[in-house]
Amino acid sequence: MTTDLRQKLRIPVDRLEALNEVLLNPDMRVVNDVLAVVSKFGTPEEINAKAAEAGKVENLLRKVEAIKPEYLADLHWLMEQRDRRAFISVADYRRKVLGPKADEMRFADEFAVTLEVSALQYFPWLITAVEQAIANQTLVPGRFIRVRKMKEQEADGDLPAVAAALKIIGASYVDTLDTKGTDGSNVHLGGPATITGYFGGVGQPNHYPLKWLEEYLYYYTNYGIQQVLNINPGTVLVGYLLHRLGVDIEFKISVFMGNDNPYAALWTLIGAKLFARPDGTSPLIGFNWSNSVNNETMEITAQFRRALGFEEVVRFEHHITETWKSIVRQPYNRRDELLELASHVANISAKHEGGDPEVEQTREHPSDILDYFRDKEEIIAAGDWAHLERNFLDKVAACDKTAWALTERGLSFVAAQHLHAA
Repeated sequence: MTTDLRQKLRIPVDRLEALNEVLLNPDMRVVNDVLAVVSKFGTPEEINAKAAEAGKVENLLRKVEAIKPEYLADLHWLMEQRDRRAFISVADYRRKVLGPKADEMRFADEFAVTLEVSALQYFPWLITAVEQAIANQTLVPGRFIRVRKMKEQEADGDLPAVAAALKIIGASYVDTLDTKGTDGSNVHLGGPATITGYFGGVGQPNHYPLKWLEEYLYYYTNYGIQQVLNINPGTVLVGYLLHRLGVDIEFKISVFMGNDNPYAALWTLIGAKLFARPDGTSPLIGFNWSNSVNNETMEITAQFRRALGFEEVVRFEHHITETWKSIVRQPYNRRDELLELASHVANISAKHEGGDPEVEQTREHPSDILDYFRDKEEIIAAGDWAHLERNFLDKVAACDKTAWALTERGLSFVAAQHLHAA
C-alpha cells in the first residue's frame, strides 16, 4: 500500500518540457528582463573575467589606496602576520584545550564546523579581532557575514579593504546588497504601526529582483564580490538563472526567508537541483535556517541534501547565538545542540550573531540587530562606535568558545584557513 501510494508522487517528464517551454520562449518577459540586465555587463564569460580581475588582492589594494590609504598599513601588517605564522595552529589549539592527549586523538574532520560571525560591519573591527587572536592565541573565524550598506562602505573604503583582508586570511564572506525590502521598496513597511506589513514579505516587490540583479553584477564586476545574501524567493530564482547562464554567482539564503522545516528546505533544494549546472554545482552555497528549527529538522534535510548531491555544495548555517535585542527571546544559545549535531551532519556553519547571553546582559550596550541599519556617521555621533565594536568582539569570543567545546568532543572546526595551519 505504502509503495503504491509513493508512486503517485512521481513527476512525469513532460512537466520538465512545460517548464522549458516557459524558459525558452523568446516572448517570455520574465526571462527576457533578466537577460537584458545581464547583457548590460557583457557575456557571462566577460562578466566572470572582470570579476576575477577586480577581486585580486593587488587590485583591491589599489582601490583602498585611492579611497582610504591609511588602511594600507593595516593590510600589509595583516599579510606580515600571516606570513610569519603569528597565529595559533589547529594542532596547538587542540593541545591548548586537551593537553598532550590531543596528539593521540582522531578528530572528525569530515564533519568540520565552519566558525562564522555576523556581522562584520567595519574594517577596523577585523584588525582589532586579529590583534586579539594573536595576543590570546585564539581563533579568527573562517566565515563572516556583512550587513552594512554597500554604497556607504564603498564610499569610505571599507568595501575593498574588507574584501582584501578576508582573502588574505582565507575566510569566506557574504555581503548584503542595498536592494531589499527595508530600503523603502515595500510600501507596507514603516515603524511598529505597520508591523502587519511584514507578514506580506519584506523582500523584493515588483521590479526589485531585476534591481537586485543589476546591483549584484555591479559589485561582482567592480570588486569581485561573489557571495551575497538572498532574502526573497524571486531573487533566489534570479540567482539560479544567473548561475545557469554561466555567471559564477554564489549566495546564501537569509534567516529572514523563514525556512523552518524540512519541507521548506526540500522546496528550496528542488529549485537548486532543477537549475544546477551539468557539473552539479549550484549558486546556493549557504542555507540559513530559521531560529526555530531543531536538530531533527537538519538531520531530515541532510538526508535529501545528500541524495540530491548537495552535501558538499550547500552549507547549513545555524545560529548558535543571536543579538541580545530585537530578534529572539533571550537567553538564546544553541551550542549544546550543535555539539550533538556536528558528530554526524556534514557541512554546517556555526553562526554567532551575538555574544553568549551571560556576557551580553552585562554590557552597557548589548548587541542589537537594529544597529546593522544605522549610518556610520550617526553611530559615531551617538558615541556608540566602541560599544558596537565590543559587541562584535563578543561574537568572536563566543565563536572561539564554540570551537573549544567542539574540540573537547573530538569534533573539528574551520577557522581562517590562511592563518591557522593544521
